[in-house]
Parts: sequence; C-alpha cells; structure tokens
Amino acid sequence: MTATPALAPCLRSVRAVVFDTDGVIIDSAGVHAAAWKGAFDACLSAAGAREPFDAVDDYRRYADGKSREDGAVAFLSARGLDLPLGDPGDGPGTATVRAVAARKEQLFNRRLREHGVDAWPGTVRLLHALTALRVPCAAVSASRHATELLTVAGVRGLLRTVVDGDEARRLRLPGKPAPALFLEAARRLGFPPRDTAVVEDALAGVEAGRRGGFGVVIGVDRTAGPTSAADLRGHGADVVVADPGELLIAEACRSGANRSSG
Repeated sequence: MTATPALAPCLRSVRAVVFDTDGVIIDSAGVHAAAWKGAFDACLSAAGAREPFDAVDDYRRYADGKSREDGAVAFLSARGLDLPLGDPGDGPGTATVRAVAARKEQLFNRRLREHGVDAWPGTVRLLHALTALRVPCAAVSASRHATELLTVAGVRGLLRTVVDGDEARRLRLPGKPAPALFLEAARRLGFPPRDTAVVEDALAGVEAGRRGGFGVVIGVDRTAGPTSAADLRGHGADVVVADPGELLIAEACRSGANRSSG
C-alpha cells in the first residue's frame, strides 16, 4: 500500500481547502487567455488602438479569475475604452461590453472543442492526498463551464462541491476580488474561513482569499514572471508555489512576505 504523502506545514492546520479552477486544477487558463486575446484585439483594432492584448500580463492583471463582463470592463477601461454595456442577447462583436464577452465565449468554446482540457498533475496528486486525509475540498470559478470542465478532466469526484459561474449568478454572488465565491464554498464544506485554505493563481482571487479572512492563502505562480510571485504576495498570498504539487513536499512550502490587508 502506497503511503499518503505528508502535507506541507502551511496546510497542516487547516480543515478544508478551496481551489480555484482555471489555472489551478485544470490547464485551461491558456485557452481563456487566447480567447480573450482574439476578442480584445478585434475590439482594439476597431477603436484604432495599436497595442494588442498581452495574453500573459494583461490576462493576469485584468481578466484572470473574473466573470467575462467584469474582465471585459476591467481591460477596456484600462485602455481608455468606455463601451456601453449592451444587452444580454448581444452577439459576438466589438460594439458593446457584452458583445466582446460573447466573442470571447465563442472563441473559448471553439478552442475547447479543438484542443480539450487536462487537469494539472500536481494538483491531482494534492487532491488525492487531501481526500485520503479526509480533508474536504471544493472548487470555485467565475466560469459557467467549470463543472463541465472538471468532469471532463476527471477530477470532479475529488471535490465535495463546486461553486461555478451558474451558481454565482443564481445566488447573486459578486465576483472576485469580493470573497463571496470562496465564502460560499467554505460554508458548503462546513468550516469557517479561518480553518480553510484558499489555493489561487489569479491576483483577484488571492485578494478575495485575503479579504475573506481565510486561514491560509496560497498563490500559484505558473508564469514565473519577473514580478509574478511578488504580485501574488502583494495581493495577499501567505505562500507562493509554482505548482500545488509542491504542497506535498514540506521544504518546498515557502512563506511569503508580509500579508497584505488587501
């Protein structure tokens, strides 16, 4: 019988863990970023802007972890584009925020059909270890596709509950950096935030974990950019790892800088 790997010190005091989905459990952040680039670059071109959307830095700062409309508003506002919100039924286009969001959705679905999606192996190992230790886990996401993607990737069974974009809309939960998604997941797991860890790769998500008063906020830095780890710490991460699988190796769990108040 294979022994269950030991958890890193930062997880040994928690009783539940809430994971972000895109970029943390499943390798879909790149698909989202590429879809946003197609949608935003068309909008920027129509407005006569020269600098295209950066699928690494701009995605991380403005779109990652947010709902489509919130992400669209954040990026377009940063570029000085004040588009009307539009109507819920707006088709893919460039004239309204909802049209840009619809274009992103169209491109995302196309890429998903063509390339599929996989779970990150390190995260899967951590989920199996937590399950063996009877530490309940949940996933959250602003995406309506989250539950479907987790099922396709073969990891839905390792999660006690999922709070996805459909649930957020049904419950009228505000998006990240508000902590509502994480707080709802912790409530469903039956533990207060102080006894629960959050594992996130998005700056908005890390800030949400900090605002929610969670016992440990773990930032996942898959980009390894020159400031990416520092940015995660600055938004409230207690710990930064390159992959959640590192949380099974005690010496790899390294403390972050001073916790931010968010």
